[in-house]
Amino acid sequence: MPQRKGQHFLISSSVAERIVEIAEVAPKDFVLEIGPGRGALTGLLGSRARRVIALEIDAKLVGILKERFSRSENIEIIHSDALKYDYDCLPKDVKIVANLPYYISTPLIRRLLRARKRITLMALMLQKEVAQRIVAAPGQRTYGALSIFVQLYADPAIKLIVPPSCFSPRPRVDSAVVRFVIRPSPRIEVCDEKAFEQLVGMAFSMRRKTLLNILSKSLSITRQEACFLLERCGVDPQRRPETLSIEEFSRLIHSSK
Repeated sequence: MPQRKGQHFLISSSVAERIVEIAEVAPKDFVLEIGPGRGALTGLLGSRARRVIALEIDAKLVGILKERFSRSENIEIIHSDALKYDYDCLPKDVKIVANLPYYISTPLIRRLLRARKRITLMALMLQKEVAQRIVAAPGQRTYGALSIFVQLYADPAIKLIVPPSCFSPRPRVDSAVVRFVIRPSPRIEVCDEKAFEQLVGMAFSMRRKTLLNILSKSLSITRQEACFLLERCGVDPQRRPETLSIEEFSRLIHSSK
């Protein structure tokens, strides 16, 4: 993939093997691979899964991959942009495996989680910094809106740190493989998921402000009303958003309705 697309090709066969293990690929599985690049993972996935669909945005690589896997009846190469692909067309119980260009990782994770009813597990190669944000807990420096959005719908865990030497061209930072086990239902019941996401996003866009200031602006209410709402939820108005749990954010939305 041209460097303008931000792709770093995986060249380590041992890391490729480990990713397939992390994804727990079994003979019955339907696997969607995003960003196959030169096919370092594709062949391995095809040897272990019932069916593999690989989405590749680069037309030249699509041609190379189709030729390379022309005799593999269970591997299908599709020329498509992963940020535009219709994931709702997939069958249920799909596993996702991907070595993601860093610049699309966050929006793509959001798109995949919106199609979570089709997915059981994801094994995604990400920039280490993004991986740390995903698994962060309240009070940690890297905790934010992405942490909350992912952890509401999945159980994420960093399973492997991958150094730059495992890629060509070499990235300037470490990568990490994160396994996302999709939850059968959200971690916390949220009465209005859209309003919840908007509040969380607004809160972390003003993370240096207190919740009192954030709520009065984001909910368009007076400071007195915001103070009353926070106290009713058992949340100190002087706390900052990075200290709140998913449950506390959910209580705020529920009480504001």
